[in-house]
Amino acid sequence: MPKHAIIAGTGIYDLPGFDPTPVVVETPFGPAAYNRCQGDLVFLPRHGLHHDTPPHAINYRANFWALHSLGVESVVAAYAVGSLHRSIPLRGLALMTDFIDRTNGRADTFYTGGDWGVGHADMSRPYCPRLGKVILEQAAAQGVEIVPKATYAATNGPRFESPAEVRLLTAWGGDVVGMTGVPEVALARELGMHFAGVGLSMNLAVGLEEELAVVRDLSAQRAAMLSILQQALQGFEDGPGCGCVGAVDFLGATKMSIPRAHPRT
Repeated sequence: MPKHAIIAGTGIYDLPGFDPTPVVVETPFGPAAYNRCQGDLVFLPRHGLHHDTPPHAINYRANFWALHSLGVESVVAAYAVGSLHRSIPLRGLALMTDFIDRTNGRADTFYTGGDWGVGHADMSRPYCPRLGKVILEQAAAQGVEIVPKATYAATNGPRFESPAEVRLLTAWGGDVVGMTGVPEVALARELGMHFAGVGLSMNLAVGLEEELAVVRDLSAQRAAMLSILQQALQGFEDGPGCGCVGAVDFLGATKMSIPRAHPRT
């Protein structure tokens, strides 16, 4: 049974030990597809293996419910991002520790009433600090620099941000900007998963440079990032102390089976 998962998007469509034949899972929210990897790891390409689903149209709930139904306990998401500060350089890596949500129209919760109940997820620490610590340790062991603390500003896409929006997100405390980090972080939290996010900078946001210039040749950086993520998951064990399991305060009982998302104590 899979225990860990990597979710990735732009430019990442396989992993070492990857089986290219997708496995389709039926969920209450529609079908989702993942790929088997070696050991207890699975890979889920959020845009599809042919990158044919734009960020605003991804079925995020189906993706996370599929992983949940497989028994996945810990997830690391890889993000292609734009840097809002030069301290996160082009081709640089950053570990997510907080987020800003500027998306709209997305199904971003499992707790919609009725059989699904009503619940509120604690977002004091939206990303798992234990899993993040292991990622930083693995990056250091591999000699790869990574910014240890970053706030992900999520926009709806598929368009890029305007200069005024970049100024707004920066003023609000954003460090990187992307189009898929929300609702992934919220859905993982609702399901009691240990969840971490790592961003790879593909461009400096408009305003830091006069015209948008997206870096395409990132193969070496992607390979380094995936090595870190795989090794981190291999060395990560489920356990208490991070608040991920039991992060939901239920105000209305759910009839659905969400065993790791038990009421907070």
